[in-house]
Amino acid sequence: EELLVESGGGLVQPGGSLRLSCAASGFPFSSHAMSWVRRAPGKEREGVSLISSSDGSTYYADSVKGRFTISSDNAKNTVYLQMNSLKPEDTAVYYCAADASLTRGIATMRDPHYYGMDYWGNGTLVTVSS
Repeated sequence: EELLVESGGGLVQPGGSLRLSCAASGFPFSSHAMSWVRRAPGKEREGVSLISSSDGSTYYADSVKGRFTISSDNAKNTVYLQMNSLKPEDTAVYYCAADASLTRGIATMRDPHYYGMDYWGNGTLVTVSS
């Protein structure tokens, strides 16, 4: 069974940091593009970051560039999202998703209504508040 399990969410003060993890199982992790998306209350889903399995290239939403860093560890079948300088507007449920196609990963980043990636986690809540 294919599974993605996110962890690392929680409550953090503005300016603080969190590292999210997404542990994958049941599919060849190293050949899949991995993405992080988020949904804030009352807002559309937003693509946050994507990492390509083929060459490790990364993509970021403008809203998180310079603050968030995506990385992956193929030995642990895990993708991470290091989030620094957090702002209240980063409050959301964060989901990871996986797909063998980078094109579908990019579509997920760009289109809040696109759900074509193969596998999705259940999300982890990040709350940025003082």
